[in-house]
Amino acid sequence: MEIERINEHTVKFYMSYGDIEDRGFDREEIWYNRERSEELFWEVMDEVHDEEEFAVEGPLWIQVQALDKGLEIIVTKAQLSKDGQKLELPIPEDKKQEPADENLDALLDDFQKEEQAESQEDKEQKLQFTLRFDDFEDLISLSKLNLNGIKTTLYSFENRYYLYADFYEQTDEEVENQLSILLEYAHESSVSIHRLEEYGKLVIADHALYTIKKHFAS
Repeated sequence: MEIERINEHTVKFYMSYGDIEDRGFDREEIWYNRERSEELFWEVMDEVHDEEEFAVEGPLWIQVQALDKGLEIIVTKAQLSKDGQKLELPIPEDKKQEPADENLDALLDDFQKEEQAESQEDKEQKLQFTLRFDDFEDLISLSKLNLNGIKTTLYSFENRYYLYADFYEQTDEEVENQLSILLEYAHESSVSIHRLEEYGKLVIADHALYTIKKHFAS
């Protein structure tokens, strides 16, 4: 799990589905079992408190974003207004009358619907994978294989290289065969494309393997 302290009142953390399963929770139950989802949330908040000294006091505003390989969660504590009398939450005016727990209920309901919709869309989407390379030489070796039917983009993130591979116009068997070849040179990563786009550095936007072969492979 990655934790980022935004300011005195706000903290953001990212959890991969692997992180969630390592804690003894099932990916599906965090969407469909409210009791278990709340149990996971408070367990994580205890860890956030220990690492960032982020005390949970009073109402909270919770924003959850479902990414390809995990969840990004932003938690903001209510703040006293300038007169010191009224608690303020960073939410629209028309929502301020709703209790914080109702806001959380609404969020979870929305994401449950979103998860169901995405599950259906996944059946129609092209297969996409993020691969981690610990050494650039492995990328050079891979580029010599002339793999077809894969759109590739290269990122640099936390001193490692990540190749975003988008398979298209291929059968499931062809994807499986090509992926097995890719994994001889790389490791499948839980880092999502959204995270790479936001926090990583774009190295090669299009035709990454072809470009590497052209410039580095003899």
